[in-house]
Amino acid sequence: MARYRDALCRLCRRESEKLFLKGDRCYTDKCAVERRKYPPGQHGQRRRKFSDYALQLREKQKAKETYGVLEKQFKRYFYMADKRTGVTGDNLLQLLERRLDNVVYRLGLASNRRQARQLVLHGHINLNGRRVNIPSCLVRPGDIVSIMEGSKKLHIIEENVSKIEHRGLPGWVEMDVNTLSGKVLHNPARDEIMLPVQEQLIVELYSK
Repeated sequence: MARYRDALCRLCRRESEKLFLKGDRCYTDKCAVERRKYPPGQHGQRRRKFSDYALQLREKQKAKETYGVLEKQFKRYFYMADKRTGVTGDNLLQLLERRLDNVVYRLGLASNRRQARQLVLHGHINLNGRRVNIPSCLVRPGDIVSIMEGSKKLHIIEENVSKIEHRGLPGWVEMDVNTLSGKVLHNPARDEIMLPVQEQLIVELYSK
């Protein structure tokens, strides 16, 4: 399985903003974006003027890096969004938000999406009472996402659950801390997707 294995902080620095790829570290002074506010590499501190294509590409890369998907899969999401009724950019972000690993992260059961993906792959997550180990599985309104009974005592789960109240939850999901289960209330609207991405630039890039 292909996946990104390089330093995550380089991705944030490349976009010159926090993508919260490393969870709690991104909220501390150790965050690489706070310490070095310029792109990585020997030419990172040069002033650069971006073309329209470069701006579109950076927005696409930012969305890919945030959700941890590769180019082929991201392009498939775009084509799925383009075939649906409504605004293509909003549809694209909604599909990415509905990924099971992202929902686990949004519920506060993981500190970042990479950790959420690992929880799903290792079989710690139930979807509607059945164990699912496919991170890209799309959830629907009314679906119940929960922790396997034998995994509830994992230190990493208990630590993340203790921080749910501090982190807060988006309005399209709800979480029951006592049973460690969350429910998808409805498909996320654009104003409920906390992502600093200009999705219209992504649509323009793929529409060329």
